[in-house]
Amino acid sequence: MIRLILDFLRSMLPGMVLFAAFWAALLPLRRRRLARLGLVSPSSREWLLLAFVAYCGGMAVLTLLPPEFDLLTVLRKGYDGPFFRRGGTNLHLLQTLRYSLTIFAANVIMFIPFGFFPAVLWRRSRWWKALIIGAAITATIECWQIHIGRSFDVDDLVLNTVGAMLGWLLWLILKKPTRTCEER
Repeated sequence: MIRLILDFLRSMLPGMVLFAAFWAALLPLRRRRLARLGLVSPSSREWLLLAFVAYCGGMAVLTLLPPEFDLLTVLRKGYDGPFFRRGGTNLHLLQTLRYSLTIFAANVIMFIPFGFFPAVLWRRSRWWKALIIGAAITATIECWQIHIGRSFDVDDLVLNTVGAMLGWLLWLILKKPTRTCEER
């Protein structure tokens, strides 16, 4: 199990680094915009935002590239396989349980940050926003995966959305008065 988690993290790393670098490059523009609005973002909030952006980059690499597409290997050796090709579909609910409880749990766990981070970072978080964010991100990923040799899986759609909702519930349990952007 730990080996599987480490493999996922290794696969996510290039996307995390790339998105974090993009965030860092845009940080001066963000600070100027906040200053124009008379706002200051606490450093704790900025670190959380960086963590979320990096996680999104890692998830993009993990879910939006063909299954055999390893970004680190591609950067070193190139890629000669087809990027776009037809994938399959699974419209049978809870089919994932037949494969593995680990895959079932991973589909929930990997989307917890998509409910948790928006709730922490933005004001007036509501359960239905977490539901919409989780469902919209998952639907986009699932529809994209049909075109890169993966499959549209209704279980992923449901389980990932449940993960986002669990992230929002985690925030609800852990929340304390957090500071968002403040006036100077």
